[in-house]
Amino acid sequence: MADRTITDVEGVSVGHYTDADAMTGVTVMTFPEPNVGVVDVRGGAPGTRELAIFGDAIKPVTVNALVFSGGSAFGLDSAQGVVDELEAEGRGAPTPTGPVPIVPTVILYDLMVGRSDVRPTAVDGRSAYRSRSRGSAAMGSVGAGTGATVGKLAGIEHATRSGIGSASVRVGDATVGALVALNAVGDVYSLKGKRLTGTIDVDAVARQNLDLGQNTTLVAIATDAIAERAELRRMAVRAHDAIGATIRPAHTRYDGDTVFVVSNEAHEANVDGLIEAAFETVAASIITAIEHAGQM
Repeated sequence: MADRTITDVEGVSVGHYTDADAMTGVTVMTFPEPNVGVVDVRGGAPGTRELAIFGDAIKPVTVNALVFSGGSAFGLDSAQGVVDELEAEGRGAPTPTGPVPIVPTVILYDLMVGRSDVRPTAVDGRSAYRSRSRGSAAMGSVGAGTGATVGKLAGIEHATRSGIGSASVRVGDATVGALVALNAVGDVYSLKGKRLTGTIDVDAVARQNLDLGQNTTLVAIATDAIAERAELRRMAVRAHDAIGATIRPAHTRYDGDTVFVVSNEAHEANVDGLIEAAFETVAASIITAIEHAGQM
């Protein structure tokens, strides 16, 4: 039986570029159009491109693709390959000189594993875009999650391999799906409080200074439910609750914990059900990222 993933939302596709040797990669998601999106950044040091299009002062703009990339800030280059592919297809926000693709992009820091001198490029972003599928999204140490790790409170040498996780649930006639690229400094816990990664005294080590740049959890939520932007923002807030419930610590001053929510507004659904579905799918995605990960 296929895993339930973000691609259960009709029209959503996911593609990965994976460099298993350098331990880095790119994940690209596309959504039915038109759509409306929001973003909520709660980490203190995000690496981003085009997040301003989600601002309240800006008229909602359709998201043509969403990119998660390894490589730290260097990995933002991967977005250009996706932009080039979309331009060739004639897709993007209309302007007097032609469509301008809208491709919000966020990165995670994976330079402490694999090869730090190999980072995702525009060519790799193009490859991830071209590999997109509407089948069950590949999970584990693939795409942007190839070099992802968790449990680094005592240093990278104590880390556990992580990666991409995904899940979906139904809310009436609508579907809510999530995809997570999990690269947290802390350990992962079940919703019942059982620690799933790590072998150290987390509480003692967490009181020490954390190393700069080793931790970020990236989340994409897709839904075909009809919802106002304010309601999508509540879904993003609840998604961050799921990060806090399953990762300790989360939202540190060094990381870039970021949640996107994108809706193509096709089906009526209970708003409170949608908000709780955001929590459920993100928590499940974080746990599946560990369950499907490779070994260090």
